[in-house]
Amino acid sequence: MLGFQDTRPLNLVIPVKQARALEKHLGISTCGELLSHYPRRYLHYGSGNTFEGAIEGDTVTIVGCVTAVKKIEKPDRIIYQVTISDGTHGIGASFFNSTYAMGALKKGVRVMATGKLTSFRGSPQLQHPSFVLLDGPTKATGALRQLGHFGELEEILSGREWLPLYPATAKLSTWTIMGAIHAVLRSLPHVDEPLGATPDGMVELDRAIREIHEPGKEGPAAALQRLKYDEAMGIALIMAVRRADAAKDTARPLPRVEGRDQDGLLARLPFPLTKGQGAVLTEISDDLAQARPMSRLLQGEVGSGKTIVALLAMLQAVDNGAQCALLAPTEVLAMQHARSLTETLMRAGVPVRVVALTGSMSTAQRQDTLLKIVSGEADIVVGTHALIQEGVEFFRLGFVVVDEQHRFGVEQRDSLRAKAGDTVPHLLVMTATPIPRTIAITVFGDLEVSTLKELPGGRKPIQSSVVPEFRRSWVARAWEKIREEVAEGRQAYVVCPRIEGDGGVIEVGEVLAETEFQGLSVGILHGRMKAEEKDAVMSDFAAGDIDVLVSTTVIEVGVDVPNATVMLVRESESFGVSQLHQLRGRVGRGGNASLCLFHTLAQPESDAYARVSAVAETSDGFKLAQLDLLNRQEGDVLGAMQSGAKRTLRLINLIDDYDLVVKAYADAGGFVDKHLARAREVTRALEPEKFEYLDKS
Repeated sequence: MLGFQDTRPLNLVIPVKQARALEKHLGISTCGELLSHYPRRYLHYGSGNTFEGAIEGDTVTIVGCVTAVKKIEKPDRIIYQVTISDGTHGIGASFFNSTYAMGALKKGVRVMATGKLTSFRGSPQLQHPSFVLLDGPTKATGALRQLGHFGELEEILSGREWLPLYPATAKLSTWTIMGAIHAVLRSLPHVDEPLGATPDGMVELDRAIREIHEPGKEGPAAALQRLKYDEAMGIALIMAVRRADAAKDTARPLPRVEGRDQDGLLARLPFPLTKGQGAVLTEISDDLAQARPMSRLLQGEVGSGKTIVALLAMLQAVDNGAQCALLAPTEVLAMQHARSLTETLMRAGVPVRVVALTGSMSTAQRQDTLLKIVSGEADIVVGTHALIQEGVEFFRLGFVVVDEQHRFGVEQRDSLRAKAGDTVPHLLVMTATPIPRTIAITVFGDLEVSTLKELPGGRKPIQSSVVPEFRRSWVARAWEKIREEVAEGRQAYVVCPRIEGDGGVIEVGEVLAETEFQGLSVGILHGRMKAEEKDAVMSDFAAGDIDVLVSTTVIEVGVDVPNATVMLVRESESFGVSQLHQLRGRVGRGGNASLCLFHTLAQPESDAYARVSAVAETSDGFKLAQLDLLNRQEGDVLGAMQSGAKRTLRLINLIDDYDLVVKAYADAGGFVDKHLARAREVTRALEPEKFEYLDKS
């Protein structure tokens, strides 16, 4: 949390047994970590949401008043029935032979009760629930007794109108968490403002930390707003510090040089640039001409022509005697880029040397490539993470392009930029994953953003259809359609969600080769194959020697085979929205009508089926990005960059809180302008909690 750390070990503040349970079941060992375990919702008298989404058998909790009591005496037992109302709904609760319940639960008392939801004659019931009185002397029963480990119940519960419910586990209840947090708050000293002053219109941080867990009569809204702001402000300050640091860097200016390689390729392209491509190229060209290093994000729809824009920009650097590096996330994509760039340049008669460097090259190949790089013989170097490793030295690196930016972190792209020596190279990062506006300013806050939406001329829209497994005739027609396309001289992809096992690439490829596609050339491609094997398969497919390529998502980005016109994605409910859109973009890259078939095992009434159908119904990647954000659980979009790290954003809703994020970014820019050293000091503690770039899966 921005400016707040409480590193006290929990076992020094709460009982050791409960401290061990929190560490074992939630991984929480310090007071600060516990205070960042926020409530998932609150119980509040009159809110009307007590039973929202609950079904019979669920454990539910109600805060309310006893509105009716009834005592039924039978020969073997006494049944005490009460009705508890939360101000909107009422629920019955029955107790058997409970002297304490009969004495405590009188009409008009305020109570919290928790138990399994059942029904009796069509009305909701709680059978012998645990309960505790909220006003005056009391004792807890059942599960609620866990609160007693942390102090007197009257002191913990007295006067509360809002009660938090926490994310819990089967072995660790929300009541244990609630009691532990109360004990920590009771011993917490005053929390100072991290930036010196309370943000305009917001409550103090000290109050927010306390009231997010123990709201006053007004509820938790003000505390929630402040803590959301601080989450956004933490990232915004990191980005603002990065921008301030970058402003001090100098780059080698790489202005346009008329009549050289960039103009040569422009004059000999087999198609004109779209209006959008021309505008983006001008933005990049102007940036490259400056002594301030360019930091620009190019986001574009699948097939919008980002790669040719990047190549033209790299030629501007080469025209100035600089080297370029193109960093790709996979070897398949790196080799694809190296081949396509070389072919494009050769067709245009542009004498620029492209080399590839990947981790699986032989020692001899690697040494030869490294020599070309360090001597300056290589103009454009395409590679994977191998480019950032020690031992890779550039002759004069002036421009870095990172493809599929979300696959690389800040440190990785900075490591590559550091290979430029005294000056900082210009940086262009690209993504075909359209980015909702909140994420664009949150995750890419240190980059200028260019966007390509227009598709190049000749591209035809891709028709998409859902093929449910329970419609066997539809599945048969899908295989038939692929055979028809191959008969017309086209090619097809079949994408599987796994490599081995039922429905995996290996099994599906073998079965299809012997059944549906008997007599056709069927290839198999997956991530466990050796690099040379993958490269050979992709080369054969690109050359037309393979009719149907059965693959995992290794073909998800960048793979460009214009003759491929149909794709069938098996078990498409296994993939994310953006990932399905990316996969679909592998077809329709030539001038032919194309088709993407989303096979699914999901049932029509399921959320998974609805998600797949939504992808089939629109090809607008920006609409799908918003849908993707809606479908992800909180924390999936911005999460831990390194395994085991904590989530950075726990409270912000990346759709609803846009205005709050904008405010935080504006405030952060102003603060860094005046107090750079203080901003750097405050954000230093946040650095280990790196925020990740968009992850499609």
